Amino acid sequence: MLKNKKFLILFAFIIAFPSCAQRSEKFNLGFENQTNRDELADGWFKWGDYELTITASAHSGKKSGKITSDQSGSSFGSIAYKIPANYEGKTISLEGFMKIKNVQNGFAGLLLRVDGNGTPLAFDNMQNRQISGTQDWKKYSITLNYPKEAENIFIAGILKGKGEAWFDDFVLTIDGKDVRTLKEIKKEVSKAQLDKTFDNGSLIGFADLTTSDIKNLELLGRVWGFLKYHHPEIAKGNYNWDYELFRFLPKYISVQNNTKRNMLLIDWIDALGKIKKCRTCKRTGKRVFIKPDLEWIHDQEAELKNKLLFVYNNRSQGEQYYIRMAPDVGNPIFRNEHSSSNMPYPDDGFRLLALYRYWNMINYFFPYKYLMDENWNKKLSEYIPQFLKAKNELEYELAVLQIIGEVQDTHANLWSGGNKIDEWKGVNYPPVHVRFIEDQLVVTDYYNQELGLDTGLKIGDVILKIGGQPIPEMVKERSKYYPASNVPTQLRGISADLLRSNSKTIEIQYGEEGLNERTKTLKLYPKDSVGVYRWYRKDDRPSFKMLENNIGYITLQTIKENDISQIKNTFRNTRGIVIDIRNYPSTFVPFSLGSYFVSSSTPFVKFTKVSTTNPGEFNFTDNLYIPSDGRTYTGKVVVLVNELSQSQAEYTAMAFRAGQNTTIIGSTTAGADGNVSRILLPGGLTTMISGIGIYYPNGKKTQRIGIVPDVEIKPTINGIKNGKDELLEKAIEIILQE
Repeated sequence: MLKNKKFLILFAFIIAFPSCAQRSEKFNLGFENQTNRDELADGWFKWGDYELTITASAHSGKKSGKITSDQSGSSFGSIAYKIPANYEGKTISLEGFMKIKNVQNGFAGLLLRVDGNGTPLAFDNMQNRQISGTQDWKKYSITLNYPKEAENIFIAGILKGKGEAWFDDFVLTIDGKDVRTLKEIKKEVSKAQLDKTFDNGSLIGFADLTTSDIKNLELLGRVWGFLKYHHPEIAKGNYNWDYELFRFLPKYISVQNNTKRNMLLIDWIDALGKIKKCRTCKRTGKRVFIKPDLEWIHDQEAELKNKLLFVYNNRSQGEQYYIRMAPDVGNPIFRNEHSSSNMPYPDDGFRLLALYRYWNMINYFFPYKYLMDENWNKKLSEYIPQFLKAKNELEYELAVLQIIGEVQDTHANLWSGGNKIDEWKGVNYPPVHVRFIEDQLVVTDYYNQELGLDTGLKIGDVILKIGGQPIPEMVKERSKYYPASNVPTQLRGISADLLRSNSKTIEIQYGEEGLNERTKTLKLYPKDSVGVYRWYRKDDRPSFKMLENNIGYITLQTIKENDISQIKNTFRNTRGIVIDIRNYPSTFVPFSLGSYFVSSSTPFVKFTKVSTTNPGEFNFTDNLYIPSDGRTYTGKVVVLVNELSQSQAEYTAMAFRAGQNTTIIGSTTAGADGNVSRILLPGGLTTMISGIGIYYPNGKKTQRIGIVPDVEIKPTINGIKNGKDELLEKAIEIILQE
């Protein structure tokens, strides 16, 4: 998934900062000018739920900013500052001092975020460092690549979970120079950015669609997307390509026959400007991994086909307005896209735009398109009626969610927006956590111990029906709205929502089907009343410990960078080490810990990356190696994985698999590896895709398949009832075998 810690993608915590007024002073990044202990001034603003105060406990001077959590510690607080990004440079750094007290079930840190077009382009909140506990004043820093399209810079102190945190003496630099001394520049504004014509609506409406209408709209969607990523004038930012679609549609939807339709498209292309002969455009090589799919162009009538092929053969080769590759990593960054959050239920034109935008992003830039169960080429015409017939916000969100599901990528979902879907799933939750064990919906934990026990349900109880409906029927109905790479991961998502409802109670049948089936009315509660977690409970216990029989145990859920050297020293003479990755690692450790398990530099992964000069072409990179640190661990290493192991967890398992004495046990992982690329869609919706392909050195796939264990073992209902960790028990058994 990632080459090194510097490029760690943080999924769990991306804040949407509000706009705020900026004072005319040159960035008061300290707190000495704050005059009221309960109110912020001089550009500072509050974001989040926790209490912010100005206190006399300072690193320097007399004042600092303080964040205090509420009693539950279930949210976050941030003391933030916004700076216009009127600067040029290659890197941006934030330094600051922080003191913390009793921080638990979360972390504290500095936060640096650079936005463009309302989209985070660079972000770090130090979550990966897992700073917690009690610590005196200490200096911290963050350094990120500074994106060219930066518009706003946010700096902040942040606290997530319980505790208190103080912040002082922030310094922001670009290429090592303090922004307070830098001269501001006036950035060029593209013609596309100046076009605001349809900001409040497309003015497009569709009547009932005929088969011919759908066919024409499918062709338009293909041509529109092809030009977006190939035509040199669009690549320069000379056109707001979304709005050009709205200008073109009224003429196009009234076209009477294919000949006139094609001439309209040809005239549209010609009107964009003369295309110069491209002397650097290369043909697709014979040995590329995935070739661009241009068959649809060759299916067109001669004049339109030749016009499109001329654009392709003289396509843009330089910087693109709508797409660029992430530095070093190489996953696509979809630039200058707008989510049109001012219209949660977009009009007909914007709903069609959402489909066109998403379909073409997947068509040209998704590295795993070839692994879908169904042909992506058929999905554009299939979804045109569904998007245009969506009668309200919920129907639109469900249509978007359903086409996201077609991609079959666990990274893909509705990660923000989707407010109506959340209501549709239910605002009230049970006090019990359930998972699919042995193909049955099983109570595996209590969110809230007291409320959970009050239900009368025991750990290990099997739920057979909800509201009189058998669980298999519910799963079948809902599966299309739960995007995932494979079935176990899809069930992971579905199980978390099956007992939700907008009612305050829900009737269930549980027990053994046909033998000991009982009915119960289950009370439901607001989410914040029961301590809901999605897949695994957050844990602040130490990341490593010694088990019986001289066996070391490591959980990556709470591992910190400074734990690595202690782990190596503590476990060097053990019989074996169990590494638990049934979670999401808190720190990026494939190299720092993985190097302990190899005796020489060992290949463990290679990537596929898309070409921006030939969209749709994917090529393999060279192998990436785990270096040896010179003191190889000689005992057995057993790695635990399951459907909770996703993305960075899977990548880390690949790195450990390169070890000379490693066994991976468990079951199918989430099958979604590779740095994520963020996609904005009209209606204020955000989704993502796996942006680079991840493969073993021999070319073996990981997407959808996941990390295939050497020894398959799954929890059993009986094991759940008896409080057993059957994977851990099997790991110990393997290590103790002679």
